[in-house]
Amino acid sequence: MIIEDDPSIREELAFLLKNEGYHPLVAADFTDIQEQAQKEQPDLILLDIGLPGKDGFSLCVSLKNSVNAPVIFVTSRDCSLDEVRALSLGGDDYITKPYNIPVLLARIKAALRRKTGVSEPEIIEAAGLRLDLTKGIVSAKNKKVVLTRNELQILACLMQCDGKIISRADLMETLWDSQIYIDDNTLSVNVTRLRGKLAELGMEDLIKTRRGMGYQL
Repeated sequence: MIIEDDPSIREELAFLLKNEGYHPLVAADFTDIQEQAQKEQPDLILLDIGLPGKDGFSLCVSLKNSVNAPVIFVTSRDCSLDEVRALSLGGDDYITKPYNIPVLLARIKAALRRKTGVSEPEIIEAAGLRLDLTKGIVSAKNKKVVLTRNELQILACLMQCDGKIISRADLMETLWDSQIYIDDNTLSVNVTRLRGKLAELGMEDLIKTRRGMGYQL
């Protein structure tokens, strides 16, 4: 459900989501948003802050009390206080306009996955490594090292696809799904640091760079 008073942004979001296989419901009448949401029971709500009548903050509270759906704020208000307020009122995410389309889609996918309760394994084993996702520790050859959140997500992605080439774009999308926001250069830095930690375990050459394609265990 798209709750946005700018017609051009509404149409853009609806077109984008339809092309991704979603079924967008566009709210054009802002006098009974809560009633519309209760009737339609959307899986997810994209909510602006500056709306006619009730603002997005007030709407978030009433929607959370009546609809079992994640609420992602999509707004031009790029202020940390607004973001804190939105999340403290029950918002599940906060995206500022102009939004990056791949990031927006990744956040939507992540919110829907959290709603459906898709569980992840706590331990992953591959390529001679044992990765504890709950503790952020990777071990091999009776040694272990502690990983940062970014390093943990990168290694988990590579281990889950053991032997397959993972593109840099796919790795960054995985990090976006986990609400870790990095650019291409930061990904390189994190992979370098991860390689250094694996070297401490005696796995110096475990992560291979496939030029023009990505990374591979």
